[in-house]
Amino acid sequence: MVYLSRFLFARMLFSQEKAQYGKSAEEHSPLLRVRQLSVALPAGMDRQFAVENLSFDLAAGEILCIIGESGSGKSVTAHAAMGLLPRALRITSGEILLRDKDLLTLTPDALRQLQGRTLAIIFQDPLSALNPLMTIGAQIMEVMQAHNVGDALSQRQKVLSLLHEVGLPEPARIQHQYPFRLSGGQRQRVMIAMALALDPDVLIADEPTTALDVTTQAQILKLIRELQQRKGMSVMFITHDFGVVEEIADQVIVMEKGRMVESGPAQQVLRHPQHPYSRQLIAAVPRLHKQARARRDKAPQVLQVKNLFKTYRSDGGWFSRSREVTALNNVSFSLRKGETLGIVGESGSGKSSLGRVLLKLLPADSGEVLFDGRDILPMNENAFRPLRRWIQMVFQDPFASLNPRHTIGTILSAGRWRWAA
Repeated sequence: MVYLSRFLFARMLFSQEKAQYGKSAEEHSPLLRVRQLSVALPAGMDRQFAVENLSFDLAAGEILCIIGESGSGKSVTAHAAMGLLPRALRITSGEILLRDKDLLTLTPDALRQLQGRTLAIIFQDPLSALNPLMTIGAQIMEVMQAHNVGDALSQRQKVLSLLHEVGLPEPARIQHQYPFRLSGGQRQRVMIAMALALDPDVLIADEPTTALDVTTQAQILKLIRELQQRKGMSVMFITHDFGVVEEIADQVIVMEKGRMVESGPAQQVLRHPQHPYSRQLIAAVPRLHKQARARRDKAPQVLQVKNLFKTYRSDGGWFSRSREVTALNNVSFSLRKGETLGIVGESGSGKSSLGRVLLKLLPADSGEVLFDGRDILPMNENAFRPLRRWIQMVFQDPFASLNPRHTIGTILSAGRWRWAA
């Protein structure tokens, strides 16, 4: 009897250890596996493949960062998994296995059932990805409607819950706003809410913090990490920023010109990079340092801004109040020739509004903008047009600002033809 009791007790302990081991193995088993993936570029490009012989695993509950310079194949990998590759790119070999189901062999209807429900993506530019003609609440609800999840009441409740979960203020009010009325950080939070609408198992984040200020970027990274831990999701995070990698990554893949050159745990790659390209990327991370600059107090003033005011106003409807948002409040500064002026602030602080007012892309309420001693604010378009060649702007979102119907050569030449005329 004693031996039997000992046997049963030992068997119970073994069963518990086996169950615990099985649970741990399941938690860390690969949820998404990419095997020998190659994506061909069109003829005439700088190389044959956008992605070449790429293989990696994404474990359950893990954050995997894929890092590399622009054009290294990071986003192509993400879009291949989502079935969103443009027609110009062709998958020539490989597998993308989600729970042992090859996404590359699924029919469009079968893949559509997984998009949003099992596999979701946060795009790099929310302003281009969001529909400008739909309110953000309607766009989040559309995800649930496309998959026939819940009824109208539960969908509305879910929208409010998601907006609250991603930290947007006044969900009941903001759900009726259009994307252009939100700041960059708020639009990115809307994209995250849309991606989380159906509680996916795998979340792909395609450089979601690239165009955000550092404060908002930190908030978005913290939000993604918290949601990932709370929901137990796997996250594939596409980035070119090693600061992002250090903040949230469990595993890291470094890509160069379509090929994986290094992979491993985040701290190992960050502290002891093996490949020269990885060391080059880490060495290029910007760091705050003091640098002596020549004083230009005697240089002529090129730009003077005096007491600039700008307020956005929206008319109220039957069920909403009119709103006023002060973008610029008595802004004054000067800029000398050869000088660099940094304008720093959080998302929604008025930085972009200031730039657009200086280029007369937005009207100012009051104030002066003196360019070479001439106030440009009262000028009409015909009077200001000759000065546009001397006041230029690099926009935040090149995809939205470049004409998709023109080649790069045509776009670059258009300005020269105009000034020559």
